[in-house]
Amino acid sequence: MMAFEWPLRVYIEDTDAGGIVFYANYLRYMERARSEWLRSLGFEQQALMQAGVRFVVRDLNIRYRKAAVLDDQIVATTELAEITKAGMTLNQTVIRRSESAEKTEERTEELLVDAQVRVACINNEGRPAAIPADIVALMKT
Repeated sequence: MMAFEWPLRVYIEDTDAGGIVFYANYLRYMERARSEWLRSLGFEQQALMQAGVRFVVRDLNIRYRKAAVLDDQIVATTELAEITKAGMTLNQTVIRRSESAEKTEERTEELLVDAQVRVACINNEGRPAAIPADIVALMKT
C-alpha cells in the first residue's frame, strides 16, 4: 500500500510568536490525514460512529526532526503498517514539500516529523471491538 497524502499549509494560528509550528499541531495534522485516509476509502467518521465503530489513538511514538514555519507547504502522510482484529499500527509523517518554480517535476522533500501511531477500534460504549471486515479489506488495498 502506498502512503496516503494530505496536503496542508502552515497558517499563523499554527505557529508560536517566532513563526514556528507549535509541536502539538503536528498531532492535528496527522489526525486530519488519518480522517481523510478513511474518507478516501469511503468511510465517513460520523457514519462509522453511528454504526458503533470508533477509532481512538492507543499510543504514539513521535520524533520531531525539523520545524515547519509560517507559509510552508507540508504534507501529512498515513500508511498502514499492521492491522489486527481490533486495531492497527500506522506510520505517519509530516514533510515539507517544495517545487522548483522553473520545473514542476523537480520537487524537494524534508522529513519534519515521523510517528508510529497505534489505533484501537472501540464500540459506542468504549469497549474494544473488531474492525468490520469491509473496512479491513479496503485498508489492505
